[in-house]
Amino acid sequence: MDLVDKKILKELQKNSSIPLSELSRKVGLSNTPCWNRIKKLEEEKVILLKTIILDNKKINLSTTIFLSISIPNHTPEWLKNFERVVNKYDEIIEVHRVAGSSDYQLKILSPSIDEYDKFQQKIIKEIECTNMNSQISLETIKKNNYYSLDYI
Repeated sequence: MDLVDKKILKELQKNSSIPLSELSRKVGLSNTPCWNRIKKLEEEKVILLKTIILDNKKINLSTTIFLSISIPNHTPEWLKNFERVVNKYDEIIEVHRVAGSSDYQLKILSPSIDEYDKFQQKIIKEIECTNMNSQISLETIKKNNYYSLDYI
């Protein structure tokens, strides 16, 4: 990956629907070479998906919750069920296996605390755990929708 590929990635992260002609101009290429580089980045799975980002408050999902889960044992059966459960619910937008005081961290969007409580009661019945701890986000201070390319 060279400097031009990085420029393409930076621009596409800002706006994935940028017209090819504008993108080409910004990165200093003609349309065909720029298109070929994008296709290569997609084939190499550097670019996984082009999508849109919604304002969660404007779609009535204004409450962000971080749910920490501690589990009793790490068996393949438990993990299979856990993956099935977290993939079943669109309210769960991120899942991370973490080191520290819990085993998993889920990021959940909900219309309200009351609706989150109902949702949590549902998943408590489906996920065997020793502890669940919810933290409610009061304010998002920073939210990047792009990655730093300084390390490639």
